[in-house]
Amino acid sequence: MLESLKPPKSLVDQAYEVILDAICDGTFKAGERLTQEDIAERLNVSRQPVTHALAVLRMQGFLEQSGRRGLTVTSVEPSFFEAIYQFRSAVEPLAVKLAIPRLTKQAILHGRSLIEHGRNLVIAEESRATLHADMDFHSFIYDLSGNPLIAETMRLHWRHLRRSMGEVLRHPGMTISVWQEHSRILECMIRGDSDGAAELMRRHLVEAHDRVWKMQGVSD
Repeated sequence: MLESLKPPKSLVDQAYEVILDAICDGTFKAGERLTQEDIAERLNVSRQPVTHALAVLRMQGFLEQSGRRGLTVTSVEPSFFEAIYQFRSAVEPLAVKLAIPRLTKQAILHGRSLIEHGRNLVIAEESRATLHADMDFHSFIYDLSGNPLIAETMRLHWRHLRRSMGEVLRHPGMTISVWQEHSRILECMIRGDSDGAAELMRRHLVEAHDRVWKMQGVSD
């Protein structure tokens, strides 16, 4: 359910995040028409920030112009998510290799704390927070790689992945294995095994792809 917006983020950023969350968690379903007036009223803000937020979401592919109906939520296209995972399987093993020489004691502690936090969320069955923790772990590696293009590009793709991965996170047994894989990747990085860590990341992504598609099959 949408909530009223509050500072300190700009109203455009807040509107963007709330609408995106509603798309990803299924509050706004594929094909549903979104109007500036309705959303502005529900968020208790003027139309201007909502207009800007909707424009960004359209540019990013979450919304599309649908003739006289105006903006509607796009469908989840399997081919697009397939392309994202193909891209990830090439980029993220590279990020792992770039990150290993930059691992400091502080970074290692931070990485392990992210994994512990993720496991605790799984135990607590906090599915939405678990997805954000998953994103945080991968973002940790992107940032540690020192390549800003990796971090920037992957964060946009993660916004799209949220729509499919939300289904996976309704099955706690699946997310336990995710964090076991994260732990093995990090520990291999700490040992300095560049090729081994990169291969673990590649396999992690292949298995993540399979989990998403399996859950989509269950829900269809």
